[in-house]
Amino acid sequence: MNRRSFAKLAASSLAFSPANSLAQPDSLRAGRMKLATQHDSSDEVLRAMAALGVTHICSRLPSARLDESWSVEGLTRLRERVESFGLHLEAVPLPLSSNFISKSENPNIMLGQSPERDREIENICTMIRNCSQAGIHLVKYNLTILGVVRSERTTGRGGSSYSTFDYAEARRNWQPPASGSSESAPAPTPSHSTPADPPLPGVGPVSADAMWERITYFLNRVVPVAEEHKVRIACHPHDPGMPAAEGFRGVHRVLGSVDGLKRFVEIHASPYHGLNFCQGTVSEMLANPGHEIFDVIRYFGARKKIFNVHFRNIHGGFLHFQETFPDSGDVDLLAALRVYKEVGYDGMLMPDHVPAIQGDEAGRQAFAFAFGYMRGLMQAIDA
Repeated sequence: MNRRSFAKLAASSLAFSPANSLAQPDSLRAGRMKLATQHDSSDEVLRAMAALGVTHICSRLPSARLDESWSVEGLTRLRERVESFGLHLEAVPLPLSSNFISKSENPNIMLGQSPERDREIENICTMIRNCSQAGIHLVKYNLTILGVVRSERTTGRGGSSYSTFDYAEARRNWQPPASGSSESAPAPTPSHSTPADPPLPGVGPVSADAMWERITYFLNRVVPVAEEHKVRIACHPHDPGMPAAEGFRGVHRVLGSVDGLKRFVEIHASPYHGLNFCQGTVSEMLANPGHEIFDVIRYFGARKKIFNVHFRNIHGGFLHFQETFPDSGDVDLLAALRVYKEVGYDGMLMPDHVPAIQGDEAGRQAFAFAFGYMRGLMQAIDA
């Protein structure tokens, strides 16, 4: 789903007041969760988000490499431009995206290749230092090799299309993204003679121990910089989780289980090291997310390890699920918000991975529905 296109198209259909005339909404009060977005941060997007009641954003990636966009001056200009629309630039993404490793901006960190990974990590540390000086104190990132794995889409409510994962189908059909694409996608259905789990060229088997070594190597060098400069670093879980014994195509996904995430936040334990808590992805790890997700939120929330929330719903659970509209999945999102409030979470809450509707160009209607639904829930728990 192209989030940049959605907001740009949404902006073209709305009439806006000048940014400096926007009143400060109740959601900006201390202690309340913030309706937020991770869409593109162009002027058109910022106008659209302000009109929809969004107050905070995580910007688009400033640049895939350490250049002028990542300088203190470049980041300051970005923050000031966001603020001119009455929004707050809460976070920026680091160039460690949720792409397959061949499309990663800094692949050697998760391939474990030195000395290349040392140079990439030092660039990440420079970006964190510059964010701090520019007044930006949250960054999000991924530590992944496979990226986001899905199978064929399925039909959802009203004929919409749901992003879907079926482990058995994915074992047979999934291939890394084609050239020019940043999304993992299934390949055409193979013949019955094609074996499951073919190896991934250029990646090789990656054991759980190897994954933990690479993750720990990164954290031991980056977390002290984040602490020194008071920038929280928020890692996204592996999407989706896979069987612990075999992983997927020989690659183990150690951040694809709740136990793995518990271990992760204790590596170089720090108040500046935590999670970009994708509620949808965490729900995908659970056999019964409609029942289990609340205690997971409590565990990480009570320890102040939830730095940002991707707020979406699913139908199904571990190894077989659909990404639904927020009101039609297995998780009671109002109950989930009550738990976030119970543990004192007051950060950003943003929609993610909306279903596709025929004729809804770039998902603008589906995202608008998600923003409105979330805003209503937030007002209900704050009443």
